Amino acid sequence: MKPEIRPYRLFDVTLLRREALTPHLSRLTFTGPQVGEMTTHAPDQRIKMFFPHGEGEAETLPDVATWYALYKAMPAATRPAMRTYTIRAVRPEAREVDIDFVMHGDEGPASRWAARSKPGDRLQMTAPDARYSGEVGGYEWKPPAGVRHVLLIADETALPALAGILEGLAEAPSPPAVQAFVEVPEAADILELPHWPGLDLVWMPRDAGDAALGGMAAAVQQARLPALAEAGAGTALPEVDVDAQVLWDRAAPLDGSFYAWVAGEAGAVLAIRKHLVKERGLDRRTLNLMGYWRRGIALDEVA
Repeated sequence: MKPEIRPYRLFDVTLLRREALTPHLSRLTFTGPQVGEMTTHAPDQRIKMFFPHGEGEAETLPDVATWYALYKAMPAATRPAMRTYTIRAVRPEAREVDIDFVMHGDEGPASRWAARSKPGDRLQMTAPDARYSGEVGGYEWKPPAGVRHVLLIADETALPALAGILEGLAEAPSPPAVQAFVEVPEAADILELPHWPGLDLVWMPRDAGDAALGGMAAAVQQARLPALAEAGAGTALPEVDVDAQVLWDRAAPLDGSFYAWVAGEAGAVLAIRKHLVKERGLDRRTLNLMGYWRRGIALDEVA
């Protein structure tokens, strides 16, 4: 009997090479025979990666439909640390996949592994299987056809996805008007990204002092929003405790007039959510609001 082809599968990968993009962002390229069957469906395609808590390699998981139950049943001492990352690029013909890592020393198992790893080191990741023909999910960038106005707000953890979004939009025959705000640790972390006349890209390095005061949570105050948005101000908004649950609002727009994609530290995204919906009256169906991480807390339960 042939094994079942699932939307996502476990891939065994080996670090092939690394490239420092900026002081706080490194691109790690992985390879392996199975990567020829890996694919991605959007610039913010999420995957799971499994890291050892200390030295050596993480315990491996079997590539079966019940892998998550087996993972949860592992003793805490040997269970690998599971973290969510974004596929930056995949080249199946070369059996290569690029993952961009935010480098912040030994603060967590993923950054620690990325800083200390060397070519030949092995990991596992879950990613979409190219052989699967149905909807796989695991991404939120789904702009309506003919979208005319896009708002993007991100910090460095969402920069790989935002960069891919801008690259895709730049290739459109008639790119939409885009206002993008990106918070990064320092000016040296600013990347060269595509540009077109309708793109207003604002970098907010935290080492710039008053120029970046408040970061992405304050940037939303500068956002150009639909003229009639305020008419819906005060709309009821479900509470989210970002210290106990993942903030993840998915958009379902009815037309292409406006579309927003906001991702980064959950406290900042929560403040942006309140401003856009409660104070400015935007329709929640036009907003993707995603708490990629929470300061001081490890939350990793987004499907």
